[in-house]
Amino acid sequence: MDRGGVYYAAADGSGVREVIHPMVTPNGIGLSPDGRTLYVAETEPGRLWAFDITAPGEVAKLPWPSPGGGRLVAGVGGFQRFDSLAVQADGAICVATLMSGCITIVAPDGGDVRTVPMPEPYPTNICFGGPDLRTAYITLSTTGRLVAMDWPVPGAPLNWLNAGATVPAAI
Repeated sequence: MDRGGVYYAAADGSGVREVIHPMVTPNGIGLSPDGRTLYVAETEPGRLWAFDITAPGEVAKLPWPSPGGGRLVAGVGGFQRFDSLAVQADGAICVATLMSGCITIVAPDGGDVRTVPMPEPYPTNICFGGPDLRTAYITLSTTGRLVAMDWPVPGAPLNWLNAGATVPAAI
């Protein structure tokens, strides 16, 4: 199996460079609400990693034995695979979880892990939109559906997309 990595692309298109390597099937990626932490989900091992951002396109790396230099936030048991992710305004990370058919919600410190069941085993993506970013849009790959559901916590605004979005003070 070839190893994957995480790359930084300048917003103006002036360059792309490798930031994290090696990783096993990295897929979902997101930023903490304060923009200081990069989260990366690895699909096949079902792991969620965190990296402290030190400058645009640069992360601090932990020494061996951390593969790739990340801080393990969560690893799920059994045969489950992590796919795309989105971050809530409160900092929790929502990961589309294949095989078990759920959205896994992980606290930034990994101390709290919850799940929201989906109606099929292959939810592949989650993102937030709608008024106050309180609608979760989730792709269901087995049936090819896109579902929208009310979400109890608003999503974190995305840089350059909805950074001006207002998120209610009571999160």
